[in-house]
Amino acid sequence: MKKLLIIACAAISIYSCNTKKDYDKVFKDPNLYSATVFELNNVVMGNNFSPMVASRNYVYASVAAYEVIAAGYPNRFNSLAGQLRGLTSVPKPEAGNSIDFEFASLLAFCKLGESVTFPAGSMKDYVDSLKKMATDHGMPSDIYKNSMAYADTVSSVIMKWSQKDNYLETRGAPQYNVNDSPGRWVPTPPAYSPAAEPHWMEIREMVMDSVNQFLPPPAYRFDVTDKSSNYYKEVKLIQAKGDSLSKDEAWTADFWDDNPFKLNVSGHLMFGTKKFSPGGHWMSIAGIAAKQANADFPTTVYASAKTGIALFEAFIQCWNIKYRYNTVRPETVINKYFDANWRPHLQTPPFPEYTCGHCYISASASEALTSVFGDNFAYTDTTEEQFGVPKRSYKSFRDAAEEVKLSRYYGGIHYRYSVMVSHDVGQKIGQFIVSKLKMKKE
Repeated sequence: MKKLLIIACAAISIYSCNTKKDYDKVFKDPNLYSATVFELNNVVMGNNFSPMVASRNYVYASVAAYEVIAAGYPNRFNSLAGQLRGLTSVPKPEAGNSIDFEFASLLAFCKLGESVTFPAGSMKDYVDSLKKMATDHGMPSDIYKNSMAYADTVSSVIMKWSQKDNYLETRGAPQYNVNDSPGRWVPTPPAYSPAAEPHWMEIREMVMDSVNQFLPPPAYRFDVTDKSSNYYKEVKLIQAKGDSLSKDEAWTADFWDDNPFKLNVSGHLMFGTKKFSPGGHWMSIAGIAAKQANADFPTTVYASAKTGIALFEAFIQCWNIKYRYNTVRPETVINKYFDANWRPHLQTPPFPEYTCGHCYISASASEALTSVFGDNFAYTDTTEEQFGVPKRSYKSFRDAAEEVKLSRYYGGIHYRYSVMVSHDVGQKIGQFIVSKLKMKKE
């Protein structure tokens, strides 16, 4: 964790060494925004949030930052008010007030990032360092005060909007009813955790018409006796693949594992290891792409917000399907009917198999990023290096999303047909979001 904090504060420390009156230059550095997203990633990871809950933090934080930027650059960007469900209006800055919109957007991002789920204060030290940077670099007191005031104004509106998305109501909803019927999901080793977020499909959508807008075909009928059935063939296929992974296939699975909390068991010793969630991985990719494209601060915020929305929507729709079919995981089936000692390469997450969440959100996010930076945007993803997994390079965002669907199959946690279907639906969700949102002015 110490290493992660050092990385997250790198952009700030670079600027903290001098006291020139260059605040305008300092806060226009897009790397500072990416460092701030990285800081939220660390806070999310430290609190063991599920990927779905994490996506909620990212989206509201990113929308808040984007709304500040849209107000500051009205000739380049449109407000999302009236475009996202329930967000009716966002106040414009008062005429005559001098505001550093980049500084204000960072403050708004942090305010929503920590407060939408965490108790307030989770990012206090980081926010204090941003404020100190502003004063150290000569930001005039009136701009400093106006910027903080506008950040608070936008944050208040986005916070009130977030509180009506049904999140709190789902906290007290009934838990998943586990029963060991053939083909139905049950908790998996080693933690045997309860089903995660069985009511996430009840969260308010932002862009989609409803959770039933993009429906995949039904899951294959459970059948482990008829060797000619589709289900039986899928089981044997994933079992064989798990027993014969190549080095590159294992690396692919590990690279896209994105398990926010893996329980490691060695004899009587148990300990957890943490990584960024799938959504956190894609928020990191958005920053990597922005830096490679030499994007300015507003474009970096725009890319992050569009990615965050794509992730959030895809999780909601996918969870509707997961708990509609409640399908059992490959590990459970193989252990019960074919090989009691078989284990998948990756640790099985605590929710039903069909459909694949990572495939959904990756395909959706890849469409969002493609709309910002273009197709055939080659890049190298270094996100996982801090977790001991070497970097990988891709020809495009869509190329990366294609690899994600294979990674879950290689990892032994999703059937092949499931990842194929999930990728296709996620792509449709991303394309729909891109077509509906009018964020950047032509």
